[in-house]
Amino acid sequence: MRTDRRATRLRSNLRASVLDGGAFSFMVGTGETYLPAFVLAVGLGETTAGMIAAAPMLGGAVIQMISPWGVQWMRSLRRWVVFCAVVQTLSLTPLVYFALRGGAPAALIFAAATLYWASGMALSPAWNTWIGSLVPRRLRAHFFGRRVRVTQGCLLTGLISGGLILHHFAEGRREISAFALLFCTAVVARLVSARFLAAQSDSPVDVTKHRTVPLPQLFRRFAHGADGRLVAYLLGLQIAAQIASPFFNPYMLEKLDLSYALYMTIVATSYLTKVVASPWLGRFAARFGARTLLRVGGTGVIPLAWFWTVTSDWRLLLVIQIVSGLAWGALELANLLMFFETIHEHERTSVLTVFNLLNAVATVIGASIGAVLLKRFGETRDAYHTLFLISTVARAGTIVLQARVLAVNVRAKPMIEQTIAVRPALGSINRPILSTLPDESADSTGEDRKRIDLSPPDPGSGA
Repeated sequence: MRTDRRATRLRSNLRASVLDGGAFSFMVGTGETYLPAFVLAVGLGETTAGMIAAAPMLGGAVIQMISPWGVQWMRSLRRWVVFCAVVQTLSLTPLVYFALRGGAPAALIFAAATLYWASGMALSPAWNTWIGSLVPRRLRAHFFGRRVRVTQGCLLTGLISGGLILHHFAEGRREISAFALLFCTAVVARLVSARFLAAQSDSPVDVTKHRTVPLPQLFRRFAHGADGRLVAYLLGLQIAAQIASPFFNPYMLEKLDLSYALYMTIVATSYLTKVVASPWLGRFAARFGARTLLRVGGTGVIPLAWFWTVTSDWRLLLVIQIVSGLAWGALELANLLMFFETIHEHERTSVLTVFNLLNAVATVIGASIGAVLLKRFGETRDAYHTLFLISTVARAGTIVLQARVLAVNVRAKPMIEQTIAVRPALGSINRPILSTLPDESADSTGEDRKRIDLSPPDPGSGA
């Protein structure tokens, strides 16, 4: 009888997790994805539209550092995750109001976007721990594989629906009303997601299982260890890419004057390419190695911004987006294989949190450079082309950092990611579901895998 109850509860938890993921992904597709377009529609300017896709992430990355404290304060992983999901819902609500009244000051929209990212990133470490305790190890590969297909489908459905709604309303000169409908839909979707989060079983808070790596120790490792070379390369490339990436949204809508339907198609193409190519990239990594995949992806992303200066034909832009999806997909998978998989299981949440913070800082640095340059050049079409060329040169400069990355022996094992945002230049912003990464119990095969030791040195070791 007790076994039957546990099986029933497990099925209920798994079903609720799939429905939560689907609703969350639909929210991403209809909500934050179209925020830069909304900023343009209410007349806040092209530079602002670019920065809204980058700057709020820094606030989110800083706030996520309080997640362990929040879990301890509420004494529950589930309560903290649901609380953050509800706050994220509330962050979208002002956007509905702003759209209904025809606009708002940029500061208020940035505040709403920052709260959106802060609440979303604050729940991520706790959710990773929680979902790992709910899903038995033997079921994880199959379950998360099925779950990610649902979330990808829901995200694409939301993205396509949003673009078609905006396209339809824009023809009737009612596009601001369409944004209100989109944001309202996103609010409802996140509420549904929170409801299914609350329906899942709680998990004991075990602070001994997940070790927090002290920041000074982690920064020393990044500064002097072999893995620090990979981090330096990834952050350098992020800065270089973000000089241009946030500004593809205003470039498409203002300078190329694309319809919302075409805009949606171009944004969706890169994301869909990453989804479709993911299994093939995994096989490539298994055959040729993660470092080779890193070189292919890192080299492939260099000319992407320049490609946008040579054509405005939407058909060729779709081809560029396919190449973009392949290149960024390869780079991100290599990053997962060479960095996150080589971290001790009990330290992954802590290290991922810090890496997210560093990545957000790099994102804002790059976007700020791009914003200053775009303003200085006058926000003309030629100004965008100059910005894209500068980003291309900066990306090429990271080849020096890439060459310093050491080869790491890892198994090219499938890993599952959660998409938290969609971007035209990057395809998507993803975060790994940590419980799907191999742990030390999976290393009993005797395969040679490098481990990054972040534990304090032995006092007698002379370190």
